[in-house]
Amino acid sequence: MTAEATAIRDDVIGFVVAGGRSRRMGRDKALLSWEGATLLDHAIARLRAVFSDVRLLTGDESRYLDRGLRVHRDAVPGAGPLAGLLAALEAAGPRPVLLLGVDMPFVKPPLLRALADALPGHDAAVPATAEGPEPLCAAYGVGCLEAVRSVLGQGERRMSAFWPRVRVRMVTGEDLARHGDPARAFLNLNTPADFEAARGERTR
Repeated sequence: MTAEATAIRDDVIGFVVAGGRSRRMGRDKALLSWEGATLLDHAIARLRAVFSDVRLLTGDESRYLDRGLRVHRDAVPGAGPLAGLLAALEAAGPRPVLLLGVDMPFVKPPLLRALADALPGHDAAVPATAEGPEPLCAAYGVGCLEAVRSVLGQGERRMSAFWPRVRVRMVTGEDLARHGDPARAFLNLNTPADFEAARGERTR
């Protein structure tokens, strides 16, 4: 592996998406225990393995201030992850952003780096498996900013609502498989049953 492939990048900002209300989990999933820390700390560590600037998207309120990272609240209260993406893009200025959902513990740093590497020439680089796209583990450039702002202003809440207005690269097939089984990589934890199954899976 070359030095370029392992160097910490300062041209992209990594954001942990930790603004969900964890209704199905029944408690704050970001603070669930994982590998001697929490899911939040695990996500932060993976982003820090790739990006020098790592921040938190915390939904409608400022949370997790004790982590010592910059915290950004949603640009539009109650509008979900799309509002978090807008907050990230507005905060990043000209730099692209890489989102990582706090409940996706099996996404590894090389995959995060590959998504950032896939962005040049496009406005977004989004992994897609047989289950569909994964917009909460994806890279977005400044070209998405006005499109995201516009669809939110129209009342849209879907992460894909702005895609027809920008250049989206879907990262699929071998580009994902070289970083492991995509079905496992993008497993996300929504319920206590998901969490318990994942705790067993991580030992494999």
